[in-house]
Amino acid sequence: MVKLYVEGGGSDSAALKAACREGFKTFITKSGVANRPRVVACGGRRDAYDSFCTAIRGGEAAMLLVDSEAAVDSHCQTGQPSSWRPWQHLKRRQGDGWDKPGGAGETDCHLMVQVMESWFLIDPETLRDFFGQGFNENLLPSAANAMESIAKTAVYHGLDKAIRNCKTKARYSKGEHSFKLLAKIDPRRVVDASPWARRFIDELKRRMDQ
Repeated sequence: MVKLYVEGGGSDSAALKAACREGFKTFITKSGVANRPRVVACGGRRDAYDSFCTAIRGGEAAMLLVDSEAAVDSHCQTGQPSSWRPWQHLKRRQGDGWDKPGGAGETDCHLMVQVMESWFLIDPETLRDFFGQGFNENLLPSAANAMESIAKTAVYHGLDKAIRNCKTKARYSKGEHSFKLLAKIDPRRVVDASPWARRFIDELKRRMDQ
């Protein structure tokens, strides 16, 4: 059984971790992965990395999924997706500085570029249905922009503005809203818009469904 260590779920909330696991399980299943991995909600990104490293050292089949937090340099994504270098991005990014653990490969590591919420922007219809009356999709970052080029701050700021006048939902909350939305968005649209999301789903299918 492959274990997928994901960033998300908070540090001390069992309910939030359960919501994180369920959100990713649903997203992966809807993506067409027949035999999904065991999702491990790790809380913070460093906790996800540390848990992944422990699993690799123990000889487990494991994958890591974290936000890139910033644009990924073109040098880290040249050639075929299987040869992209997410570990180089995570080593160079200020605040991470992570080394690729011995025994891990590049296709063991996957990035949500630039944050998980970037995926939501490609499915404004689902956002509108979820947030209801008062939601203004025109205040989201422009759909004309490549999804992965939109800065993390712009993603969060756009979501906050778009739901500011909603009648039934409070301001955007990573805990309250994010994993419910993850389970509702259309993965096919995300994969079409995000090369890194496509890389992630393609690798899951290769490992899980062969």
